[in-house]
Amino acid sequence: MSLYDRICAATFRQSSSSGGVTDRCVTKEQRRGTMTAQNKKRGVVENGDGGIGTALASFIANNEDLGPIVRRAFAAGNPDALFNSLRGIAKRKEVEIEELCRLHYEEFILAVDELRGVLVDADGLKGTMADENLRLQEVATALLQKIDEHIELDEVNKNVGEALATLKICLQVTSLCHMCNKDITEGNFQTALKTLELIEKDYMQKIPLERLQKVVQKKVPMIKLYIEKKVCGEFNEWLVYIRKSAMEIGQASIRQVSLDRQKDEGMRARQREADDYGYVGFDEHAYSLDLEDVGDEATVEFDLTPVYRAYHIHKSLGLGEKFQEYYYSNRLMQLNLDMQISTTQPFIESHQYFLAQVAGFFIVEDRVLRTADGLLSDSQVETMWEIAISKVTSILGEQFSHMEAGNHHLLVKDYVSLLCASMKNYGYQTTSLLEVLDNNRDRYHELLLSDCRKQIEGVFAKDSYERMVIKNENEYNMNVLTFQLENIGLVPDLPYTAPFSSCVPSACRIVHFFIEASVSYMSHCGTMNCYDVVKGYLDKLLKVLNDDLLNLIHVGSVEIAQMVQIAGNIAILERSCDMFLRQAAQLCGLPRRLLEMPHSGLTGRALLKASQNAAYTGLITLANSKIDEFVLLLTGINWTSEETPEHANDYMNEILIYLDMLVSAAQPILPKEALFKVISTALSHISDSIITVLLSDRVKRFNINAVVGIDIDLKMLEEFADDRFHSTGLSDLRKETSFKDCLVEIRQLTNLLLSNQPESFMNAVIRENNYGSLDHKKVTIICEKFRDASDSLFGSLSGRSMVQNARKKSLDVLKRRLKDFS
Repeated sequence: MSLYDRICAATFRQSSSSGGVTDRCVTKEQRRGTMTAQNKKRGVVENGDGGIGTALASFIANNEDLGPIVRRAFAAGNPDALFNSLRGIAKRKEVEIEELCRLHYEEFILAVDELRGVLVDADGLKGTMADENLRLQEVATALLQKIDEHIELDEVNKNVGEALATLKICLQVTSLCHMCNKDITEGNFQTALKTLELIEKDYMQKIPLERLQKVVQKKVPMIKLYIEKKVCGEFNEWLVYIRKSAMEIGQASIRQVSLDRQKDEGMRARQREADDYGYVGFDEHAYSLDLEDVGDEATVEFDLTPVYRAYHIHKSLGLGEKFQEYYYSNRLMQLNLDMQISTTQPFIESHQYFLAQVAGFFIVEDRVLRTADGLLSDSQVETMWEIAISKVTSILGEQFSHMEAGNHHLLVKDYVSLLCASMKNYGYQTTSLLEVLDNNRDRYHELLLSDCRKQIEGVFAKDSYERMVIKNENEYNMNVLTFQLENIGLVPDLPYTAPFSSCVPSACRIVHFFIEASVSYMSHCGTMNCYDVVKGYLDKLLKVLNDDLLNLIHVGSVEIAQMVQIAGNIAILERSCDMFLRQAAQLCGLPRRLLEMPHSGLTGRALLKASQNAAYTGLITLANSKIDEFVLLLTGINWTSEETPEHANDYMNEILIYLDMLVSAAQPILPKEALFKVISTALSHISDSIITVLLSDRVKRFNINAVVGIDIDLKMLEEFADDRFHSTGLSDLRKETSFKDCLVEIRQLTNLLLSNQPESFMNAVIRENNYGSLDHKKVTIICEKFRDASDSLFGSLSGRSMVQNARKKSLDVLKRRLKDFS
């Protein structure tokens, strides 16, 4: 029974027991008293239920779950107490309900009456509605039929619309697929990828046909893979193409650097020429534009389109990083292949191709780095450059160590320096390459010195050491003016006999070649003090030249005329050192004013100066040796002749002829100082040699006639000496002594022996004035050998003259006094 039914039943029971409607007038105070009594009764009952009833009532009042209490009761094995408590609670609730109904029975009765009235009205309304429904059914039947038709047509229209939408989407997808196929056929892969991206983003999930959708989903990855393979194939073809083209790219860049270098060198040469001639003022051509050179520069052109295309397509496919790694690894492999030099071809023949290949490779990489939008990073290019530099420096070091020709070193160095300049234009660091060239500098100059030494030795060996005869102006320009060997402003009358032999211009040509080769190697190598370095190597070459000259002087078997020419050659070479320095400074770009500073000369010049003195010494030795041969003839004369000679002895004629030849040969070649030294030493040697003969055991005794003969010899020699001293211009030197003074000792000895009072030698004043060059011991020995003709065993039996007796007595006095002095 429902709560409502229970309430109604209780209400009617209350009504019937209370005597009708009059009971409705029960006051509130009565109802309140009744409720109080009921509450008290209920409280007694509740208090009498015990603990389970109290807890159960609390749970029910709070609308809580009774499960725990039920489980507890059954767990305790006392469910009856639970049932009794539930029954008690149910009874109390029924009492409460009845009490509630008694309290509100008037409202319930009124409500029931109203409900009954409403039911009557509802029955009338129901009949009315039934009538209206019948009429509505009659009217709406036709409309319902039309509505059904309309709904059916609307469904058809909706289906047709959906079909059209489906066809439209399918048509758009198929059109895009057709466009994609066309682009792929024409090679427009980027457009095809954009079409695929449009299909994937805007149409893939909207394709209504499942089969078409599956086909498109299957084909899109295949098309992307095809495009990737296709552009990779084009990129691989580009790799082959660019490796073949790298050499031409590098050669074009190096060729341009070479042209620029030639222009710079031409400008510097014109500037040096202007400095040499002392041009002052503004040069109107210095900053003029040379229109002939505009447009002649080589342009480095190569196609990077396949790279850009492949990289862009891979980025569109989301494979940008993959392609970056692919590009870098392939280029790195190509670089390693380029680093392998040819084993079938000498390096001197293949070095240009090898270095040009390297240059071309990194020119391409620089362009890719700058224009390919992140395909390469700076660190990757730097890594490849370091790998290449390390390999190239290793190869160059090894190849330089195997080269035995200096010109080979120079050829490789020139191309390496061009490579460095070309790479520097693209921002690459080339310090390591320049260090390799600098480290090879000594090795190169050793080979260069060796080559020059062989050439110098060959030149000296072929030279006849005779004055060079220049027949025409071209020869004069090549051998004299080019090396500034003479200070003659105009070309002399031809044929012209130069004061040097053919080895001098040849040696100067070798030195010039050495300087040019040294400067050529030092240039563009980053060396700051190029002039000082070249000057140091030039000193080494001059030492080589000097050693060969000394070897020629001391070891070679040369004649007196050849020795004269050698001495003259050395003097000219020594003067040429200034010209060598000027050439080195000019080629190194050093201002001329710095050459005029102190301590700027060559140490090799001092060596040549010393060798020049050695040559003079050798010349003097040869002259004295030849003179000794002639003086030996002096021992063969008749020292005790009874007849007074009227002519000079034969040995003196030979000596005079030889001295004339020596002066004639030396005068146009040797400096005046050297000429004076050689001739004066020869004359002094003649004087000493005659005295030495008189002192030697070969001359046991000699008489006045022999002394007269020596006097005649001396007069001829003194006349020759005095004549040559003035005719050769040596008198202009204003020396304290002349040639004639070199014969003073033998002259004083002869005068003493021919003197009427030889004992005056012991007079200090007379000896100082007339015989100051004579030595007492020598005079003593010679006087002991001197005998007058009258003292001869077979002397004249005629009476002696008074003069002879007086001279003899004076000589005897001199001998005694010399013995006493000794």
